[in-house]
Amino acid sequence: MQNNELRARVQEQLAARVEACEGKLDVRVKDGDIVVLEGQVPEWRDVVDLGHQAAKVDGVRNVVNHLEIPDMAAYRKDYSQSLEAGLQKGVIADCDVVIVGAGISGCGIARELSKYDLDIVVVEKNLDVAEGATRANNGDIHPGHKAKPGTLKARLNVLGNEMYDRWAEELDFDLKRIGAISFAYDEDDLPKVQKIYDDGVANGVPGMELFSGEELKRREPGVKGEPLMAVLAPTMGVVEPYLVTIALAENAAENGVKFIFDAEVANVLIEDQRIAGVVTKQGIVRAKYLINAAGIYADDIAVMADDEFFTIHGRRGTILLLDKGIQGVLKGTLGSVPKAKNPDSKGGGAQTTVEGNILLGPSASEIPDKEDLGFNPEDLEYALGRGMDVVEGIQRRDVIAIFSGIRPADYTEDFIIEASRHVKGLIHCAAIQSPGLASAPAIAELVENILKAERAADGQPLERKASFNPIRKRKPEFRKLSREEQAKLIEENPKYGQIICRCEQITAGEILDCMDSLIPPRSIDAIKRRTRAGMGRCQGGFCQPRVVELLAEALQTDWCKINLKEAGSEVLLKNTREFTEEVQDA
Repeated sequence: MQNNELRARVQEQLAARVEACEGKLDVRVKDGDIVVLEGQVPEWRDVVDLGHQAAKVDGVRNVVNHLEIPDMAAYRKDYSQSLEAGLQKGVIADCDVVIVGAGISGCGIARELSKYDLDIVVVEKNLDVAEGATRANNGDIHPGHKAKPGTLKARLNVLGNEMYDRWAEELDFDLKRIGAISFAYDEDDLPKVQKIYDDGVANGVPGMELFSGEELKRREPGVKGEPLMAVLAPTMGVVEPYLVTIALAENAAENGVKFIFDAEVANVLIEDQRIAGVVTKQGIVRAKYLINAAGIYADDIAVMADDEFFTIHGRRGTILLLDKGIQGVLKGTLGSVPKAKNPDSKGGGAQTTVEGNILLGPSASEIPDKEDLGFNPEDLEYALGRGMDVVEGIQRRDVIAIFSGIRPADYTEDFIIEASRHVKGLIHCAAIQSPGLASAPAIAELVENILKAERAADGQPLERKASFNPIRKRKPEFRKLSREEQAKLIEENPKYGQIICRCEQITAGEILDCMDSLIPPRSIDAIKRRTRAGMGRCQGGFCQPRVVELLAEALQTDWCKINLKEAGSEVLLKNTREFTEEVQDA
C-alpha cells in the first residue's frame, strides 16, 4: 500500500512535464522509498528534470532513472571485453578490502584505512590516480557556505575543510586559504547574497562576513563596476587536486596498499548475499569488503552488485586556465551572483590557484555521454563571463588551456555514503561531486567508521597497526628553491641543471625523480600533473618530445608506446625511418 501511495504522488508530480514533452512514463517503487522511472522522452534535459522532480517528492529516498531518449543505447558502457579478459586471467589478488576508483575519495579512503591491519587493493580503470572528476576541477576547498543546509554535503564540507590543514601538513602539499567572495551589482540580487551568508552561518562556516561594495573594492581593487554588497567565507582554500590525490596514494602505498591500474571493473562477485570480490580487466580480485568510489560509474558498480538504488547523471563543467602573465589582478576567489543562476551549479567565478594562474568557470551542462569531455561555445562564453564581466584586466587572449570534467551527480544532489542495505560488505561512496574535494578528509573518516561497524558486526574489529606512518614528503621543486639551494641540488644531481619545460622551469631531475615513486607516472599527462611540465603558455609545444624521451627511458620502452593519457592514446605512430624503409620496400 505504501508503494502505491508513493507511486501515485510521484506520477502526479511528474504528469505535467511528461505531457509537455509528449513522453511516456512508467513509475515503480521498490524497497518502499526508491522510485524507478521508465519510459521514453525526446530530450536528455527531460530525463534529468524528471529525475530531479521525482527526488523532491516527500518520502523518496532516491531515484533510479531508466528513462530513455532516442539512440540512448549509444551511451551505455560495454564491459564485455574487460569481463572476458579478467575471467581469462583468473585470480590476481586476495584481500580484505577492494576499493573501486583512485580519485580523491578512493585514495583518501585507502590512506585512512591503511593505518589498520588490512590487506587493501585499489583498482582503477585508468593508468593513473586522479584521472576523473578529481583531475578536472578548480581545486576549491569550499568553506561550506553554498551547500544546502541539513544535507550530508553541508556537514562533511565544513568538517573536511577544517581537516585539510592536517592533511597538508602530513602529506606535504600546498594549501592556500584565499577566501571566497560573492557579491551583487543590483538591488534585486541582494537577497541572494544574504542567503549565501545565512546558509553559511547555518552550516557552521566560521568567520562569515557581510560588507559593502566599497569595502569589496578595497579588498579586491580589480573588481569591475560598482558592487553593492558582498559576503566573505574566509576559510576558502585552494590546492592542486591531483597533487593531493597523488600524495594520498603514495602514502597509502607506503603503508601497504596495493594499486592496480588499467583495471576496469566489469563485474562484482556475490556469494550468499555478501561481497566476494570483483572481476577487473586485469583479473579477479577476491575481497571480503568492497568500497564503491567509482565516480561517474558508481551506479554501474551498484547494478553489478545487485544493489541499484541511485542513478548518476553526468554534469559537465568547463574551466579556462589563464596565463601567469596576468598575476596580481585577483587576490582570491571572486564571483558575482549570476542573474539567471543555473540550478545545477554554484555559479563558478574567477580564482587564483596555488601556482598563481587564474581559473575561470566552471560551467554546468547535463550530458548523456559520461565520456564526453568536450565543450561547446556556451560553456566557453559562460566561463569567460565569470571572469571578464567582474575582473579588470582579463582578456580572451589570456586563455592558454580549456578543459572539462564530469561531475557524478545523483538526483537527490547529495552525497551517498552508506553501507548497502542488501549486500553485506558493500559500502557506497557515490555521487561525490562538488564540494567532494573539500569534503574528502571527512568522507574518508566516515567510510572508515562505516567499515569499523561492518567489521565489528562480523566479529572482526579493526586493529590499528603500529607501523602506520602518516608522513609523506614531496620531491624537490626546482622553481621554488633559492639560488643557493638550486646550485646545491645541481651539484648533487646534474639532471637538475637541465631545463625541460621552459614555461614552468621544470628540470629533467624533477621528471626522473617522480618516476621513483610507489605510484609512478605512466603517461605524458601523468608527468604533467606531478611536475607541471607542459602546463605553461605553450602547453607542451616545446617540452613534450623531451618528456616522451625521458618517460620512455625510465619505463624502458619504445617512444611509440608512450601514451598522452589513457591506454591507446600513443602520441607517436611509428619511427619515421622505419616508415620510410617500408615505403621504399613497397
